[in-house]
Amino acid sequence: MRTLTSILAAALSFPAAWGGETWPELRGPTADGQSDATGLPLTWSKTENVAWKTAIHDRGWSSPVIWKDQVWLTTAAADGRKLFTVCVDRETGAIVHDILLFEVAKPENVATINSYASPTPAVESGRVYLHYGTYGTACLDSATGKVLWTRRDLNCDHHMGPGSSPILHAHLLIFQVDGADVQYVVALDKATGKTAWRTDRSVDYERVHPMQRKAFSTPTVIRVADRLQLVSPGSRGVMAYDPLSGEEIWKVRYGGWSMVPRPLHGHGLVFTVTDYDHPELWAIRPDGKGDVTESRVAWKLRQGVPSTPSLLLMGDLLYMVSDNGVASCVEARTGEVVWRERIGGNHASSPLHADGRISCFNQDGAAAVIRPGRQFARLAVNELDGTCMASPAIAGKALFVRTQSHLYRIEERKAREEQ
Repeated sequence: MRTLTSILAAALSFPAAWGGETWPELRGPTADGQSDATGLPLTWSKTENVAWKTAIHDRGWSSPVIWKDQVWLTTAAADGRKLFTVCVDRETGAIVHDILLFEVAKPENVATINSYASPTPAVESGRVYLHYGTYGTACLDSATGKVLWTRRDLNCDHHMGPGSSPILHAHLLIFQVDGADVQYVVALDKATGKTAWRTDRSVDYERVHPMQRKAFSTPTVIRVADRLQLVSPGSRGVMAYDPLSGEEIWKVRYGGWSMVPRPLHGHGLVFTVTDYDHPELWAIRPDGKGDVTESRVAWKLRQGVPSTPSLLLMGDLLYMVSDNGVASCVEARTGEVVWRERIGGNHASSPLHADGRISCFNQDGAAAVIRPGRQFARLAVNELDGTCMASPAIAGKALFVRTQSHLYRIEERKAREEQ
């Protein structure tokens, strides 16, 4: 029965194709920052290959998500007292919905590099799910903007502001609540918002300073043999859970905290970053049970590992960009460095791969476009105005890029004229 349930859940949860008209969650349809889209522009600027540019009010670092003709994102007042969601028409850039979802009487302070609207929404046919960490979670009818349900009781002390994004799996909306005070993973019935399961982190935090109990990563669902696993990095350890029940399958302990990058899976390994201040990349074999710290860590890498941007896995190679702008290519099976090059700027946005190119947006809005492979090759450097912290999205032949003040649709003029 468990095997049958896992197979059915897998069919519901893993998309048959990468590209097309949807980018439903953080890092896209396959949760790894990749798309099979073609015909994307190689070069752009503040005016070149810009189909439209729409102002987004207030402040937020959530990435855009896309379903058919809608682009959704969140934003918030600078003081955190008002939390909004905005829906933009994908074709024209016009604002379709601008909805005040929550008001907050006493918001916590956030870090200067964070915002009150940093978690990325999740979207599917007919519904969009907005998450603001401790300040609330909401489900809306995506056509009308009507609020279908909300939760405001899943609280924690973020201290530096919210960061973990929700994901959809089968009938569940799943997210992490890793604060200075409480640490758990929770799954909500996406139809009703009711709690389906909640699992506390199996880490002894008694002797850990509250500041070092926080984490900001987003979980991901992988398949190992005939079973699905929800891989969920937290402070002091990464855990794998059964995504339908919340039962812990395995864990690996480490000394880090406050990590951000979303984990990846490939070549029989899970790749996860273990710390923010001193980031390390660990490759873990996810075939164990219980505490597998001593038996399932295949390799570790320290130099060039990002604290904030997530990684890309393409074939046998891992690609990553450190927060201070050093790009690296690494053998996925061994952790051996193939090349390492400085591409400039400070980075928070995760790299994106499509059409045979990797795009890396820095915080100043400049994007280095590089060719994947065993030799470093920079193809272009493109600039937009405004700070860029959010990871971009792809739909059709266009990039959707959020800066501090605007959402851009970047597309070649020829591709747009052919539509």
